[in-house]
Amino acid sequence: MQAQTPLSKPATNDTLRVIEIVKGKSMRLIYIDSITSLQTIAGGVILKEGSTTFTCDSATINKITNILEAYGNVHINQSDSIHTYAQYLKYVGKDRIAYLKKEVKLTDKKGILFTQELEYDLKTNIGKYKNGGKVVNGTTVLTSKEGVYYGDTKDVFFKKEVHLIDPKYNIKSDSLQYNTQVQVATFITETLVKSKDGVEILTKSGNYDLKNGKAFFGKRTIFKDSTRTYIANNSAIDEASGIAQLEGDAVITDSVNGYTITGNQIFLDRNNNSFLATRKPVLIFKGESNDSTFIAADTLFSGVLKVESNGKKKLINTDTLKKTWIVNEDSIQNDTIKNNNKIVVNDSVLVQADSIKNIKNAIATLHKMDSDNKKISTDTVKNTLPQNKKGLKKSINITAQKKANNTDSTIRYFIAFHHVKIYNDSVQAVCDSLHYSSADSMFKLFKNPIVFSRKSQISGDTIHLFTKNKKAERVYVFDKGMIINEVNNQFYNQISGRTLNGYFKDGGLDYMRVKGSPAESIFYPQDNDSAFTGMNRCKGDVIDVYFIDKAINKVKFINDVDGTMYPIKQIPADQKFLKGFAWQDKRRPKNKLELFE
Repeated sequence: MQAQTPLSKPATNDTLRVIEIVKGKSMRLIYIDSITSLQTIAGGVILKEGSTTFTCDSATINKITNILEAYGNVHINQSDSIHTYAQYLKYVGKDRIAYLKKEVKLTDKKGILFTQELEYDLKTNIGKYKNGGKVVNGTTVLTSKEGVYYGDTKDVFFKKEVHLIDPKYNIKSDSLQYNTQVQVATFITETLVKSKDGVEILTKSGNYDLKNGKAFFGKRTIFKDSTRTYIANNSAIDEASGIAQLEGDAVITDSVNGYTITGNQIFLDRNNNSFLATRKPVLIFKGESNDSTFIAADTLFSGVLKVESNGKKKLINTDTLKKTWIVNEDSIQNDTIKNNNKIVVNDSVLVQADSIKNIKNAIATLHKMDSDNKKISTDTVKNTLPQNKKGLKKSINITAQKKANNTDSTIRYFIAFHHVKIYNDSVQAVCDSLHYSSADSMFKLFKNPIVFSRKSQISGDTIHLFTKNKKAERVYVFDKGMIINEVNNQFYNQISGRTLNGYFKDGGLDYMRVKGSPAESIFYPQDNDSAFTGMNRCKGDVIDVYFIDKAINKVKFINDVDGTMYPIKQIPADQKFLKGFAWQDKRRPKNKLELFE
């Protein structure tokens, strides 16, 4: 019969490991029965199993079952990488599983796990607690009812009533994963994140790098602060720069300022309160009785002007979006757009053409008035009702002062680039570029702008559309102004001039004054039975136009009037249209859904 290998020879198999006694002040061997005996050690006990060292006040070892029980100030040292402490330990040597109780502490030199009961597998370096535990990692504290610690990867999986407290965030969830080495929290179920600055995040998927302040969220995470709500399929945040990126059906809703922005890609600069929206963005201004205004473009940008207590306007700098801003209120001469590589924003701030990364060409179109790079003439601006140069300057200062109220305040502005469309139930418009400011609620439309109001079409070189309570109040057209009013598919009332200044009532045009050198008109008067009496083609210095029920009702000429009345059947073909006539109803947005296509 072959002899067995002596137990005194070192074992290579983990299941054959023997717990060695290294040190102890007193030792006894106690026999329980003829087979079972217990080795007891007391006083400064040191035990060893492979590369693992156990220390305690006292211990008993069952050599048959290879089970160790340790009492008082228990310490398990695994290759000086993971240290575990407790007041009681039961260690099953065969399975290499430790059961620890009372004041249990496990540390991997990165984080510390505290609990009252812990099951720890020394083979896999996996620890489990089921009756409450806490992990402290620097200034971050995590608690939960249950948890699993993975020593090899430094991951802790928390379950049931999970609570993470950090100097910047307070996080609650049912389940959460945290890595003590890289300090990254991973969200795997519905989680509520509250920041110290009042932001709330509701997410089901993502991760947050607490050390570097970077976060990624998926599954339409919702962000809320004091005034806005943000939602997107995927979101990323960099706390250091304040930049956030929203991807996939992104939506920003501002309840205080009454606007919503949608787009498939939105970049946010949270430090400077600005955003850039691309990939089919749509801006929505909420109006009364659900009469909202929808604006679509290739690119939408929004920033903030700071109005100081002295009434001076100052643009909030945003270096993170590669912008170069120039504030120069004293350089204002007219309400004009200059072609020296700058554009006027909100009547008082000049913005460099390279202000927004990747859309330099879009901005260039904003301050190119026509193919000849002409400026709007000073005379044109002076004729702008109701103010001239001095009046404009005074008006700006008054507005700014009202905004200030002896304290600093802000003005939000929006800029849209390329293929701009505006839809409102009463007014629609198209242009290449647009600027809107909350200070005066005015839309500035540039490059081939057209405004549609019921059966009328207004066009010109540049158009300013003034609104009040989100409804059209006044329209002003700079240079090459023309209004076309569709009578039927054969006849069109037409008035053209250098400038057009019109007023709205109940959503429709009510009155318009046309100035020119000269101003011209084609008008088809009708009798009481709505039958056409002819075509009146006239010119003069000033033309006043009055509207009733969507149509031109009366045309009044002032100074140097010259005109001809043609019978309806004797209208010369070359006299039916004014120079520049183009009925462009095909460009008109027909409904708000069209803007989302």
